[in-house]
Amino acid sequence: MSKFTGSAPEGDSHDFKEPGTLANSEGGSEVGQLQRASEAKRQIGIVSAVFLIVNRVIGTGIFATPGSILKLSGSVGLSLFIWVAGMLIALAGTAVYLEFGTAIPKNGGEKNYLEYVFRKPKFLTTGLYTGYVVLLGWASGNSVVFGEYILHAAGVEVDRWNQRGIGLACITTAFLIHATSVKWGIRLQNLLGTIKVIIILIIVVAGWVALAGHVKLPDDEKPHNFTDAFEGTTGSAYGVVTALYNVIWSYIGYSNANYALSETKNPVRTLKIAAPLAIGVISVLYMFVNIAYFAAVPKDEILAAQRLVAASLFRNVFGGTAERALSVFVALSAFGNVLSVIFSQGRLVQELGREGILPYSRFWASNRPFNAPTAGLFEHWAVSVIIMLAPPPGDAYNFILNLISYPLAIINTFVALGLIYLYLNRKAWNWNPPISATLPVVIFFFLSNIYLVIAPFVPPEDGQNIYDELPYWLHCVVGFGIIFAGGVYWVIWAKILPKIGGYELDRVTLYDEIDGWERSVFVKRPIDKTQ
Repeated sequence: MSKFTGSAPEGDSHDFKEPGTLANSEGGSEVGQLQRASEAKRQIGIVSAVFLIVNRVIGTGIFATPGSILKLSGSVGLSLFIWVAGMLIALAGTAVYLEFGTAIPKNGGEKNYLEYVFRKPKFLTTGLYTGYVVLLGWASGNSVVFGEYILHAAGVEVDRWNQRGIGLACITTAFLIHATSVKWGIRLQNLLGTIKVIIILIIVVAGWVALAGHVKLPDDEKPHNFTDAFEGTTGSAYGVVTALYNVIWSYIGYSNANYALSETKNPVRTLKIAAPLAIGVISVLYMFVNIAYFAAVPKDEILAAQRLVAASLFRNVFGGTAERALSVFVALSAFGNVLSVIFSQGRLVQELGREGILPYSRFWASNRPFNAPTAGLFEHWAVSVIIMLAPPPGDAYNFILNLISYPLAIINTFVALGLIYLYLNRKAWNWNPPISATLPVVIFFFLSNIYLVIAPFVPPEDGQNIYDELPYWLHCVVGFGIIFAGGVYWVIWAKILPKIGGYELDRVTLYDEIDGWERSVFVKRPIDKTQ
């Protein structure tokens, strides 16, 4: 367990302990019993924590984004450098979340860290984060790619509705599995997670085969992408930052173990080993995969293949039959990621209900009828379907990718800013966690995310707009709109309704009598108007 006992400067805290909770229990026996119960619920070890991260990170990004990254960067050389830059940002982000996670080792991830640092205006951070969780359809992007790879494997031409129809079937199946059988959903998730790793390794081996010259292409069509690798390089800010978003999309999930630290054995030690190990291995594999693509697929074919570059590699190295078979496995990898995402996001929505943040909180907090967070899962399913069906056909995947990545850059900017503030006020906040990301790494992560937030507003050069029909800035405006919607909800939930109802919101910390778990709950305290 962490020895960190960091606290806000006196008078700043807005967390309260309810009478009868662990903090106020009479006698050490009750305290010890709750602590033992809490420890007994910790089932996640190092291996499980590694797979929590791997299953979340490896989705469709590494299979579907290299063509877009090459188009935006203009050259093979710059494309590889952008993958390295994205890797460094992901590693820096891992270090930042590692420090916060070991300092505050409980479920919740960045919600805990933002609420810990940004306490004024009261509960504003909670409201903003609620908009971020509730209004983003994280599972939609991989559902779209699932449809595209299934159609490709079947030899059917992709159009607007067949791709999204299969994507809708994908996300609906994931919803129904997790809503009706948690155990079997997790088993299937783990099986598909193994398939992801196998597919990655097959691509890496295919790259070695291609580098040895064994490609099923005529000599005059074989790729020579590493000869004059920087030919065609573009230096536009829009192209570089949009390409970076594609890379970061492929790394989303490096903080996934932070969401389950209350369920993790020896969370400080486990996170310290699991997070760097998982992201380090993924980073190496990602670079090998990109080298494999460029070794096996000519540049023009990569650009033409768009999201199907992995299928092109399979065809060029193994032949047409293997291409179709392996395309099915890429689709299964996408389905595994959809299962993983809807599983975690449904529980985040449920947690917002349990804390009393959402209206009709009992409905969102319920585990009925199948002992699963069905309401939370349905909410994420509904938002993902809307986001999946709304954009024009050619723009659907890229819009979803950028719409997810952009608000995440905003969130990460404030996570990094909060840690910088703690570093600069270490004594006042008693900030001495067991692991330190170091100030230079945190500043690098902060500046990287500032760039990712600002640069997309720079107009693209001719032919560089990532969208066919949508304006280049749309995902930025919608991203800020999602955060702003959380602010509007905060005004209604924390300001207007309490004033009308004659109460004030307080956050109390409760401890479950059965398992000893700690959770925060918002309660309405009547205002005594006689005083």
